[in-house]
Amino acid sequence: MSCALCSADAPIAVFAVTGGPNDAGAEICSLCTDQINGKLDPTHWRCLSASMWSDQPAVQVLSARLLVRLSDQDWARDLSEQLWLDDEMQAWVDAGIVADTGHRDSNGSVLVQGDTVVLIKDLPVKGAGFTAKRGTAVRSISLVLDNPEHIEGRVDGQRIVILTKFVKKR
Repeated sequence: MSCALCSADAPIAVFAVTGGPNDAGAEICSLCTDQINGKLDPTHWRCLSASMWSDQPAVQVLSARLLVRLSDQDWARDLSEQLWLDDEMQAWVDAGIVADTGHRDSNGSVLVQGDTVVLIKDLPVKGAGFTAKRGTAVRSISLVLDNPEHIEGRVDGQRIVILTKFVKKR
């Protein structure tokens, strides 16, 4: 059997796609599962151009959620713009995005991979010897998946970890 996302001919397991009717599942390979639960390799996910049109709703929803997570990639944004989902399917996609990320800014807005945030206070950066100033825009943030209170981004050329309570979504 092949993976519903990347079409790899590999052992398959059901991956729960929560937030929708009966929390349906998609039959995907371990490589896709590992990346969904960790860091995404954008090169691997170019396969979403095919899976986003799947006739299986769970696969289509999972593909749309992955495109959101990859929104810092031009090709992923282009694919997202091409994808049309009815209101029920879009609600399923959105429910999963909120459920998948507990990352929220100081105002409670949901943060996703690739967002731009602004620092709301001066932050001394330990070990780097500088202070990240209030009002600094941090572009293309990365989510720290095992801690919803942390994001990563570049400030003054340094990749740093930032507490979500000190940023607001732009």
